[in-house]
Amino acid sequence: MEPQKYIAILGAGESGVGAAVLAKAKGFNVFVSDLGNITDAYKAELNAHQIEWEENQHSEEKILQATEIIKSPGIPDKALLVKKAVEKGIPIISEIEFAGRYTQAFMIGITGSNGKTTTTLLTFDLLKRAGFNVGLAGNVGKSFARQVATENFDYYVLELSSFQLDGMYSFKADIAVIMNITPDHLDRYEYKFENYVASKFRIIRNMTKNQKLIFCQDDEVVVARLKELNPDIELLPFTLSQKIKNGAYVDGEQMVIKLHNNEFTMDIKDLALQGKHNTYNSMVAAVAANVLSIRKETIRDCLTNFQGVEHRLEPVISVHKIEFINDSKATNVNSTWYALESMKKPVIWIVGGVDKGNDYTLLMPLVKEKVKAIVCLGVDNSKLRTVFEGKVKTLVEARSMEEAVRASYLLGTSGDVVLLSPACASFDLFQNYEDRGRQFKQAVRNL
Repeated sequence: MEPQKYIAILGAGESGVGAAVLAKAKGFNVFVSDLGNITDAYKAELNAHQIEWEENQHSEEKILQATEIIKSPGIPDKALLVKKAVEKGIPIISEIEFAGRYTQAFMIGITGSNGKTTTTLLTFDLLKRAGFNVGLAGNVGKSFARQVATENFDYYVLELSSFQLDGMYSFKADIAVIMNITPDHLDRYEYKFENYVASKFRIIRNMTKNQKLIFCQDDEVVVARLKELNPDIELLPFTLSQKIKNGAYVDGEQMVIKLHNNEFTMDIKDLALQGKHNTYNSMVAAVAANVLSIRKETIRDCLTNFQGVEHRLEPVISVHKIEFINDSKATNVNSTWYALESMKKPVIWIVGGVDKGNDYTLLMPLVKEKVKAIVCLGVDNSKLRTVFEGKVKTLVEARSMEEAVRASYLLGTSGDVVLLSPACASFDLFQNYEDRGRQFKQAVRNL
């Protein structure tokens, strides 16, 4: 085995297997290791490419011979094997960093604590409607590395989590987007918010004055950090609170996009995605589209007809005039705040899962105003009980989605809404937030 050509990949999900396919195509010797089970489909793919793999273990000696390690975003830096690799001086990178070396495509990178999936899909849809040869990757769709190996896109729209950004060093975005930054994943950042903020700002690493950052002018954390860094790139803010020269703002009922004397306006009521948070999402996509000189008619068509995102404030069905809404993608407090803020009917709120250092007191004003009952869905609901017991008329616990949906249905009356908006990660009872959302929808249909 040529040491200079040996890459070890930790994690055999979509990201890891995609990276393995690309690494093999580029002539590396590749070893894929997963501490859990590898799905049959991924095993078959690895075998088809003659890539060596193991499951339910990490062969330390073999992994620590690698000259570079590509780590799944789900594996924390404090994992013992990762620490040993760092001590040995083995570079540890993300799949995004690795794939970025092998494409000259134009990169739109989107990060933030909330709204990034919707904005990524909206921006991708806009470019596709405009006829761009564009790929969708990062935290959504097929892995970036797989697409670099098997496709030939000229543009990519990438949803980038803080975990992916942590493993990026030479990657450069042409357009970077920071939607907002609120406390999230603090368990991965030594419970220090400033560490998480620094992670998000890695998206502007390597950018120069030819590149553009689209950012939320209304987010004090983002604005303060930008003042500290003072990056030499073009800044394009979006805001609901003031008129600006270049970027996006709201004037009465109009969303206004301005870019170097070019202006685009659209009535907010005509946007497919309603609510304050969705106005932000639409603004970002429209600013990016203007940077790329996409026709106004195409932008208007996309923003009027976009179909939304599964598991994000997704209406399911009404049962005896009780409305059920799937917001499983709300894995942090701020995301759930937006969900509760947009509710117009009395809410039975299904909440809980793996707590990531959440401060639920931020939700208290909305809970007092809008929530009539809480169903705690998790293995350990003690923190939720401590915060909310006595603050709402009814608080019950459930240990399965079926139990949670049944309880919320029995607590509801005609004109109520049952909102699954967990504010937590899903890994105690579910594979991921998608699994949680699908189980919710199935349980509702089974009522």
